[in-house]
Amino acid sequence: MSFPELERLYDAHADALFAFLLNLTRAEPEARDALQELFCRLAAKPGALAGVRDERGFLLRLAHNQAIDLLRRRDSRSRAHDALAAESADLFAHSADPDEAAFRRELTEALGELPADQRAVVHLKLWEGLTFDRIAAVLDVPLNTAASRYRYGLDKMRSRLRPLYDEIR
Repeated sequence: MSFPELERLYDAHADALFAFLLNLTRAEPEARDALQELFCRLAAKPGALAGVRDERGFLLRLAHNQAIDLLRRRDSRSRAHDALAAESADLFAHSADPDEAAFRRELTEALGELPADQRAVVHLKLWEGLTFDRIAAVLDVPLNTAASRYRYGLDKMRSRLRPLYDEIR
């Protein structure tokens, strides 16, 4: 792949891919490593995007696979790292408004409590705006599985955030 093409891909998609990887790995250094590895692999394969109709979807699928590989390696190194998945990552910009900052903190924690497969679908649906068809293709799961993971994830987040919502109202 030529440098200008790789640069164009990076400029167009790196922020979204990084946010997705951060949501899956829950650790900024690992998300950065996975993103770098993804673009290194693209650079090494000149025809990787030949014939791809949905560039963003294809790259999100590569990122998902990269995150799964990374999580498997991490798990095989040590079972103690399971606690990292529960740690919250700063997914949202900081806010000067204390109520908004509290809501963002709670939302980040609620996302962190979801299983990785549900968290991936929720992220792709809410932050990337993908349809369930595209989510299913990106994650290589059946359409109904993507939809049910989204529903289960939202139900868990709704239960978790309900007290905060009631307090704000």
